[in-house]
Amino acid sequence: MIKVMITDDHAIVRQGLKQILSETGDITVTGEAEAGFQAIRIIRQHDFDVMLLDISLPDRNGIEVLKQIRKERPALAVLMLSMHNENEFAIRALKAGAAGYLNKQSAPAQLVTAIRQVAAGQKFITPALAMELANAITTDVDRPPHAMLSDREYQTLCLIAAGRGLSEISEEMCLSPKTVSVYRARLMDKLRLSNNSELIRYAIKHHLVD
Repeated sequence: MIKVMITDDHAIVRQGLKQILSETGDITVTGEAEAGFQAIRIIRQHDFDVMLLDISLPDRNGIEVLKQIRKERPALAVLMLSMHNENEFAIRALKAGAAGYLNKQSAPAQLVTAIRQVAAGQKFITPALAMELANAITTDVDRPPHAMLSDREYQTLCLIAAGRGLSEISEEMCLSPKTVSVYRARLMDKLRLSNNSELIRYAIKHHLVD
């Protein structure tokens, strides 16, 4: 039996995932969390084979949670779930140690297949993501400037574009305001932007905000 933990801040999403997996004979949900720190606390106390981890959590970015999980439970296969386009987050998630990446709009059968695959020690990627990975390997010419940002810089970009203030970003990223300002300065320099208005226009143009 494959023991699964679900980490998502929306109760209705967790319930839907549990309903889908309850119809299988070899997968069972034995844990759930609605925030990043809660998820880390639970995996320290219980064993799971697979974790379904949302990228957008209320207290901590899913990529950061993933990195912490990889340090503490390297054998735990983490399958990232998100509403975001694969080409914006999937490669970052895989580089951070995710066993796979799946859009929440995927069919239930694909979710079940993905869980079984990562539980068996394999990676799970969709055909669209496979193409994106191939493009990333073969050339950097067509990659957008934000693809070159570090995970922290990219997270700062998305939060500023979403209208978060410095104190909010500092709290969400668990960093000091001064450190957040450093990340902002670095990403502005790399993207050749001058102010937050230009940053927001850039994020909208590249579909980095909902």
